[in-house]
Amino acid sequence: MPTKKPTKTAPTAVAKTAVKSVRKFAATKAIAKSPARKTATSKSAAPRKAVAKKTAAHPAAKAPVRAVKLLEAVEQSKIKAPKKPKLVRDSFTMPKDEYQAIDSLKQRAANLQRSAKKSELLRAGIMALSAMDDKGLAAILAKVPALKTGRPGRS
Repeated sequence: MPTKKPTKTAPTAVAKTAVKSVRKFAATKAIAKSPARKTATSKSAAPRKAVAKKTAAHPAAKAPVRAVKLLEAVEQSKIKAPKKPKLVRDSFTMPKDEYQAIDSLKQRAANLQRSAKKSELLRAGIMALSAMDDKGLAAILAKVPALKTGRPGRS
């Protein structure tokens, strides 16, 4: 009768189970050390010892150092994750020729093998204006004609 070959578990699966057992072990340790456990009456002293025995016999007590380091790395990655900026939706009015300039800029970006959305172009323009000194910004703003605010009339 042919014997079955033992199957190997994937290293990631082993690491995941080790991380889970380390977390369980840490949680039971936290429960055992919590102030609520210390204020228990003398009648609950026996269950406290049982919990301590379970944690000592828990397989996570023998968890490899690699799993502990993996758990620390996971916790560090959660901490360092940058928050996404809050997006604001807005609308504005602009002359048709300036709106067509956005389309021509999109074509220029496509020729450079870099597709660009309208919002990306507007944000890039804001970055360029922010990088200017005060005299340059004043000169550019002097070239922009003032528009009547509000929605355009029907034509």
